[in-house]
Amino acid sequence: MKRWGLGLFLVLGIVLVLAACSSDTMNDNATADNANAANAANPEITPETELVITATNYSFDQEEYHVKKGVPVKIIFKNESGNHGLLVPELNLLLNRKTSSTVIIPDKAGTYEMTCAVMCGSGHSTMKAKIVVE
Repeated sequence: MKRWGLGLFLVLGIVLVLAACSSDTMNDNATADNANAANAANPEITPETELVITATNYSFDQEEYHVKKGVPVKIIFKNESGNHGLLVPELNLLLNRKTSSTVIIPDKAGTYEMTCAVMCGSGHSTMKAKIVVE
């Protein structure tokens, strides 16, 4: 009888852990879907400039990227090595392998931190750059 109770306890524990993990994944996917919906390029907006951001293992190709306030810019994200993404919450900007470009119109001057949006390994937390809206 004790074995049956212990087995049931272990099974319930595993089910709870899996349920918690899938819940977080669903929330992450919903957040990504919302950001991608915000990123959907408006076909009526013609970008005046392009900004290419390239990611390699644990770094972006520049420490700072500059764009102009009020000017439509097409941001193109390229992965040269590893699996990465880019996230700038204040600009509603999320790009990755699935959605690699979008057009935005930065409407507020400032410096915004850009981070990797995909857990890419041991250097993930140091993968940062800045977008400066002038």
